[in-house]
Amino acid sequence: LMKHFYSSSVSEDLGCRRGEFSRKHYGSVELLISSDADGAIQRAGRFRVENGSSGENTDYAPGTWHRTDVHLENPEYHTRWYFKYFLGKVHQNYIGTDAEKNPFFLSVVLSDQNNQRIPQYHSILWRKTGTQKICLPYSPTKTLSVKSILSAMSLDKFEKSPREIFHPEIQKDLLVLEEQEGSVNFKFGVLYAKDGQLTDDEMFSNETGSEAFEGFLHLLGDTITLKGWSGYRGGLDTKNDTTGTCSIYTVFQGHEIMFHVSTMLPYSRENKQQVERKRHIGNDIVTIIFQEGEESSPAFKPSMIRSHFTHIFALVRYNKQNDSYRLKIFSEESVPLFGPPLPSPPVFTNHQEFRDFVLVKLINGEKATLETPTFSQKRQRTLDMLIRSLYQDMMPDLHKGNNMLNRRSFSDVLPESPKSTRKKEEARQAEFVRLGQALKLKTTVKGDTTANSATTSFCKKEPWESQSFCSNFPHDVVCADSWGQSLLVSTDAGILLIDDGQPSVQVFDKTLQIKQMNVLEALDLLIARTDKGKDSRILVFRLSAVQKDIATKKMIRSKYDCRENKLERTKGCHLYAINTHHGSELRIVVAIRNKLLLITKKYNSHNTLASTSLLSSPESPVEEFQYIREICLSDPPVVMTLVDGPTGDSDNMICVAYRHQFDLVNESTGESYRLHHIETSRVNFVAAIDVYEDGEAGLLLCYNYVCQYRKVYPFSGGSPLVQPSAYDFHFSWNQVPYAVVCAFPYVLAFTTDSIEIRLVVNGNLVHTAVVPELQLVASRSDIYFKATAAVSGSSDSSSKEMSSKSSPQTLTAYEKPEFPIPSLEGEVPCKNLYKIPLSNLVGRSIERPLKSPLAPKVIATTTSSGITSLPVMHSLSLSRMEIKEIASRTRKELLGLLDEPIPKTESAQKLKKVSRRQSDRKQGAVRSSSSDRIISSLFEGFSEIRHLSTSSDPDASANREESSPSSYPFQPISLYDEDIIDLK
Repeated sequence: LMKHFYSSSVSEDLGCRRGEFSRKHYGSVELLISSDADGAIQRAGRFRVENGSSGENTDYAPGTWHRTDVHLENPEYHTRWYFKYFLGKVHQNYIGTDAEKNPFFLSVVLSDQNNQRIPQYHSILWRKTGTQKICLPYSPTKTLSVKSILSAMSLDKFEKSPREIFHPEIQKDLLVLEEQEGSVNFKFGVLYAKDGQLTDDEMFSNETGSEAFEGFLHLLGDTITLKGWSGYRGGLDTKNDTTGTCSIYTVFQGHEIMFHVSTMLPYSRENKQQVERKRHIGNDIVTIIFQEGEESSPAFKPSMIRSHFTHIFALVRYNKQNDSYRLKIFSEESVPLFGPPLPSPPVFTNHQEFRDFVLVKLINGEKATLETPTFSQKRQRTLDMLIRSLYQDMMPDLHKGNNMLNRRSFSDVLPESPKSTRKKEEARQAEFVRLGQALKLKTTVKGDTTANSATTSFCKKEPWESQSFCSNFPHDVVCADSWGQSLLVSTDAGILLIDDGQPSVQVFDKTLQIKQMNVLEALDLLIARTDKGKDSRILVFRLSAVQKDIATKKMIRSKYDCRENKLERTKGCHLYAINTHHGSELRIVVAIRNKLLLITKKYNSHNTLASTSLLSSPESPVEEFQYIREICLSDPPVVMTLVDGPTGDSDNMICVAYRHQFDLVNESTGESYRLHHIETSRVNFVAAIDVYEDGEAGLLLCYNYVCQYRKVYPFSGGSPLVQPSAYDFHFSWNQVPYAVVCAFPYVLAFTTDSIEIRLVVNGNLVHTAVVPELQLVASRSDIYFKATAAVSGSSDSSSKEMSSKSSPQTLTAYEKPEFPIPSLEGEVPCKNLYKIPLSNLVGRSIERPLKSPLAPKVIATTTSSGITSLPVMHSLSLSRMEIKEIASRTRKELLGLLDEPIPKTESAQKLKKVSRRQSDRKQGAVRSSSSDRIISSLFEGFSEIRHLSTSSDPDASANREESSPSSYPFQPISLYDEDIIDLK
């Protein structure tokens, strides 16, 4: 028990560290200079150089990465909304001009969110500055107007009110506008450089490459004959062989990629500059440099290449001794940060992993380059020209059109039209859909959209995948916090302690209504805000006393047993906040209307025994807290976050949100400083998250659809410097969240039916998970949430019938979701709690957390070779050496490298054959453009492995059933299955 008080919980420590991040993982900007043979400077440029984390050390220190998650950023199957949700379906398009007389287009569709029976309005606003996309909830009783949609997009004033466009041909024009966001297919340059070559003329003059270079090309893709090639050609000649006879081509996650290989492009002995080769590679945004030679030989520098167009260089070296590749990335200074960050060291021994990493890095890099001023200004001019031209073409026809149809409101589309126009409207919609589907088919066949990428999800476990924590949870959750591996939950039935696989334990009865709580294991404290209105208070409990009551099974405490736990002066509070990075002092700021009370608890880490011992301390820790001061604000705060100053002495701040602004308040002086002002008429404050970049404070300010990062610089004379800086950035969510959680490198937004996952450093989208009836429960360490599943209580036929009646648009058989679905009539609702382990998200290897307040669980694991590994003690922390030993032994077992012979059972031989067969299929599937072949191969292999593992290991089979796909709240699903079936 004393050890419990001395040590900081790993989950507590990790919860603090998750708000710490560094852009250094993405390289540092350097001035790179190239010189000629005489040492004279030829060219110079500033590039961000990524070479893995600097100062690598073997300890698991905060900020050190030992794993990198590889994700495509802003993937097209999440961002190409018009193609995915609108094209070929009944939807509405509007045209109008804003207050500055700039034309805009608005597209709105009511669609089923990823086939999960969650109807939503998807809206796209097309303006010269770019596209804005939002989701709005559907309500069968509340109509939605065009003005309300535009208001949600911060467009309130118009020079001309929006009018609907009925021409089916508008779909073709809007698809062209969406294509301005960037191509879905890519062309990358590949330049071969021999050891010692320091100029681009020398590199472009290499007629052939080495054996290692040919192996690298074979890894990248397949060699194809250009003449007669019907796929994506990347600007190469496929008729007359004027750009060579062969090239390297591949399909990666639905993207077609053509490589411009220097040794495959035409070579001219008379032309030393090799203009024909430079014409292609010099005009590629991204170029791979394959350099021969040792690490000690002169290194490549981007300034060696004379190109104003190439912004990213990927330097690849091959080490024959250990059969590994080393990667280094150079990005022009203006290119925004993009992932994935290089591992440390940036050496890859697994060739397939290296290929995936390189391709994702290059695709993300080209997308990021399109956001630089050079490209974004060109795109904006093109978009402005297209929108104005389309506006001029459409306006005359609108004046001639049917006035009655033009006057109808947005809400008139889905309900039935008046009888006099119903047939005409049905005919128009049929033609509208027919033309849209034909256009969708043409675009797909032409290769201008990504193919189905759902197949990659079967082979890859994503860090945000959830685990079932508590099934069939019947209570309404008010708030919760994690306690070791357990969850302390405030519900309508009282305060419950829940642990995975064990019955819940009641801690307080339902007379105590906790609205907000924090479990601080390191300080042996439970802090809670109870009741509401004038009766609300802040209560503090010793965790050890609560745990003792649970262990001895004493009488459950009620509201009336907590009188000695009330903090003075806190009556009538509506909000409180604590500092997340506990140094020498715990700080609590309590909001009572427009007053803030600062309360602290002093403690000395060296005298923890004296201050926390049950023998010498009273059961209530109230006496250990002291009131410091009161601060008055102009309005009651809606959101409140404590920001630690660099010294912690008179420079700590409080971020508060009220009215239309975020302010910083100095804890010592009470002075407030304007941090961010919001211009929109309506503000929905979500969160202010304190993050620390290399030790310096920053804030993620979340409101409406927007997430704004503001860096708070070191304090000067007691005042924070909050002026705009180059480090500030902002991004928009696709749907208004009610909670935002930061877990570097990710930031997760929780809405009523989805989790939107983006990267902290640039706000780029990596995934959207559909979770019906979602409620975030706790997020201080591991993330817990509740979702509603449906246990069918009727026959299949009646279920199908009900689904067609309840949806605003009839869903066909192939549109039905697998799991989960909201409860329908005749079904019994089932509410489950799920957990996303924070250790999976932050990507660090950590020790196990302290023991749960409930009984410990011991799990003995058996390896495939029949060797029983060390038992996994959920109640105790494994040492780092034990973790390393288990990891090393497991890896050797999987690779077949153990010194002792492993019994070659029939199951082991089968598994080896299946593994080899799966590897062959994976190689073929990645490079194949046939989605049918990929799907059949993966499903066949998946079924074979599942059958084998089930038959060979009954215990594993039982465990697998517990964590089967049906226990997860969301699954990787095809985002284009519906579209592909439609087209077929």
